[in-house]
Amino acid sequence: MQIALTGTPGTGKTTIARLLPYPVIDINALVRGGLNFGTDPERGCLEADMDGLADRLAEMDNDQISILEGHFSHHFADWSIVLRLSPQVLESRLEERGYRPEKIRENLEAEALDAILVEAVEFCSRVDEIDTTGRSPREVADLVREIIEGKRAMPPGQVDWLEEFLGIDSSG
Repeated sequence: MQIALTGTPGTGKTTIARLLPYPVIDINALVRGGLNFGTDPERGCLEADMDGLADRLAEMDNDQISILEGHFSHHFADWSIVLRLSPQVLESRLEERGYRPEKIRENLEAEALDAILVEAVEFCSRVDEIDTTGRSPREVADLVREIIEGKRAMPPGQVDWLEEFLGIDSSG
């Protein structure tokens, strides 16, 4: 069984995946390893071969739990755990990684508008959502493990960054 660990770039997917007691399949590594159509000239990133990825992942699937790690891994799983992060914290992380301002803005908008969460709900029969803001990687990994083990459920709809992102004060 493959479970997607997904979320906007910078929310902690790679860090959390490394702390989990399950095999991890790095979707981006598969894309970089040849499952792509080359670089998208407008966005400057590799264009993933989604059909090729689906075929490769189907070959790798078995009865054991494995984690599909990547910001579009929810396209290939029936169950997704979506990591979320405050746009303010996310902006700092992406700046530290050297993202271009337009790419930072694109990712902040995606996070504020729940883009990956909405996609996960469309693609998957089960979705859990974790706000990673203010939590240590170990705390988040423990939550992921508890969700997978059936000890906890964290259904979508708990996180809303729109007010923070738009700078709206809803206190009245």
